[in-house]
Amino acid sequence: MNNIVPSSTFSQQDRDMVAGLFAEIGAQTADTEGVSRPAYSGIETATIDYLVEFARKHGLEVEFDAACNALFSLPEDTAAEKFVLVGSHADSVPNGGNFDGLAGILAGLICLVRAKNEGRHFARPVKVIALRGEESAWYGPCYIGSKALFGLLGTTELSARHKGDDRPLAEHMADIGIDMAPVKAGEKLFDPSRLLAYVELHIEQGPLLVNKDLPVANVSGIRGNFRHKAITCIGEPGHSGAVPRAYRRDPVLATADLFTRLDDDWDTILQKGDDLVLTSGVVGTDPQKHAIARIPDSISFSLDVRSQDATTLDAMRDLLRAHMRIVERNRKIRFELDDELSVAPALCDGDVVAGISSAMRRLGFEDYVMPSGAGHDAAVFANNGVPTGMIFIRNRNGSHNPREAMEIDDFMAASSVLYEYLTDAEAA
Repeated sequence: MNNIVPSSTFSQQDRDMVAGLFAEIGAQTADTEGVSRPAYSGIETATIDYLVEFARKHGLEVEFDAACNALFSLPEDTAAEKFVLVGSHADSVPNGGNFDGLAGILAGLICLVRAKNEGRHFARPVKVIALRGEESAWYGPCYIGSKALFGLLGTTELSARHKGDDRPLAEHMADIGIDMAPVKAGEKLFDPSRLLAYVELHIEQGPLLVNKDLPVANVSGIRGNFRHKAITCIGEPGHSGAVPRAYRRDPVLATADLFTRLDDDWDTILQKGDDLVLTSGVVGTDPQKHAIARIPDSISFSLDVRSQDATTLDAMRDLLRAHMRIVERNRKIRFELDDELSVAPALCDGDVVAGISSAMRRLGFEDYVMPSGAGHDAAVFANNGVPTGMIFIRNRNGSHNPREAMEIDDFMAASSVLYEYLTDAEAA
């Protein structure tokens, strides 16, 4: 990849240090493919412990909040009444890539180490957070760690079952030492008025920066979503060769009918110029019952609908139910919806976006601003009144897969933008 000059204001020593950190954490959390750092697990804890060891070795202060997230700072900023919070999440999806989430934490840490080594103060006090439990892959709910901080984890989310051991989220959170009484009571675990801003650096999880040949971007906002972990279509079992079409109540074809209708809606909405993405990442019949010569009795599927526009999300929610009613009537099946999980779309703060843009221009980067299609903890902070911004790093092959291909030079370039923003007195 070609970088816009200058690629980084960090030293070669800093670059080598970061490359070593990524390699070591990747090796420690390697799975059969990629890495697996399950939310609220011993592996996630070991990753954070490794970061804590690194931070202390370099003279940084470490503390833990009530949700067992790690916070790092320069010694003089530890007791700051108000501060800028920088960071991302330590967990990953199963067999995921090594950079998703981790890049944002390491970027914040190397900014702290650089400031410490140079004897430099930030324009405003800075703390770096290693958040737990952002990924929805393990339990269904997303942004668990940040929602816990704001007292936003409801009964449905806390009761969500782990995809591996089927134990509820609340038990896993208690296992790592979180006092669950305030979490279950919906109490805030910190005072958000102490946050001057939240800035999250993250790999781009789509192809825009690769296609535009840009190493870094500034994020304007984050798509919201509504999700169903498991919608079930219930029909009637039968012999594949003995039941004529007119007598069938086939849940597989009914689900295909529903997907086709939703896909048509998606196309229409895009043609109108509105924003929408729609995914069903989990689809299946019961493996204990399904057979090549059997009409299944049921099929379950997930649904993930995302948009930058809350009105579009509301419209898709209504269309989903309307299509279900039509398919139920036409194909003589029925749908059962589980509880919906949702996050509102979020806009980044205008002043933070402007400050990041200014930092990009001063360093010689093209001031490219784009929305985030994927969701991030930043959405929770933004929707709860914290001035929020994001910096994207170019990354090939998407994300949530072992083939993430962020280059260290691009990471250092984005970290330079972050450092420039944090040390800019005019942004304070």
